[in-house]
Amino acid sequence: MFHIIHSQGRAGIWRGPTGVKRLELTAMKRLHPATRILLLLGLIAMAFAWSQPAWEIRLWAPQYPEGLAMQIWLDNITGDVDVINGLNHYIGMREIEVETFPEFKLMKGLLIGLIAIGLLPVITGRRPFLWIFVTILFLAAFAGLADYWYWSREFGHNLNPKAAISVPGMTYDPPLIGYKAILNFVALSTPAIGGYLLIGAGALSTVLLLWEIWRNRKSKGNLASLVAFTPLFLLAGCDTSPQPIDYGKDECAECNMTLVDQKYGDEYITGKGKVFKFDDVNCMIEYIRREPAKSDTKGKLLVIDFNTPKQFLEVERAVYLHHKKLRSPMRGDVAAFQNRSAAEAVMAKLGEGGRILTWEEVQKLF
Repeated sequence: MFHIIHSQGRAGIWRGPTGVKRLELTAMKRLHPATRILLLLGLIAMAFAWSQPAWEIRLWAPQYPEGLAMQIWLDNITGDVDVINGLNHYIGMREIEVETFPEFKLMKGLLIGLIAIGLLPVITGRRPFLWIFVTILFLAAFAGLADYWYWSREFGHNLNPKAAISVPGMTYDPPLIGYKAILNFVALSTPAIGGYLLIGAGALSTVLLLWEIWRNRKSKGNLASLVAFTPLFLLAGCDTSPQPIDYGKDECAECNMTLVDQKYGDEYITGKGKVFKFDDVNCMIEYIRREPAKSDTKGKLLVIDFNTPKQFLEVERAVYLHHKKLRSPMRGDVAAFQNRSAAEAVMAKLGEGGRILTWEEVQKLF
């Protein structure tokens, strides 16, 4: 028996049901027209990324309340580079110059190469080419972050020992992404417009690939690929877990003093995972009153357990002791405990003059 099959405007004659199955499998490897159009738009966005900075580092300090900014392009560095180099000179860090980074000479060719690979699934409509493109995008993203981490560590660790300001064991590399306290500065590292264009193009390509896999989910192999590929999305999630306090190095986000007493320490973690550290509870309270922390419903406020250094407690669940003999770093003189009996035991040792408080009562003290 012969069957006439029509597919995408083409007619073919196949012998029996085996031919039908073969044609169906061939069609499953073709990309949907909408996928090809959206992928082309993503490639156009990648091309525009060349005309915008890819990454930005911002610095704030009491003497620079408006902040300093440095933009990293795919082939250049702009912004307050001269001012930042002047500050870096005092801590023994070498100057930031475009000539130092050989990667800038390669980035244009690499971007053109990526776009060319992305055009293969657009032109041919073949799904394997989309797999290849998305895989290369992830590899390129990890390579870029690794390169940025390497140079940040290179500049922040290899310091001139004869510098005007030399703190033993202190390093000055900025965060890979997010906030970090460096001496009396707060540094923020984030993607810029060009970076967001590249990230958006990568995310769009990945979603399109997953949609193509789902669209052809009758294939067990494709469904298994979808399950295997899904964990890559988890890497982009926001981490709202506390960061261990590095006593002797971390600085208070409110008073800029270095955290040194392991019986005290507080953290405000925003809903987006940014962490602000404090050396005393009164510093944290002052900070969240001034900043829009109260509207951050997903944020967390944590305090260190007085009896168990480095162990965090949620502020609402902790029990507090206010006593002048505690002599906390910024004289808030409030310690946190897991339960009331632990707080009463310390109060008995300190003698009269102390009070057991709730978190609401602690906030009214300052």
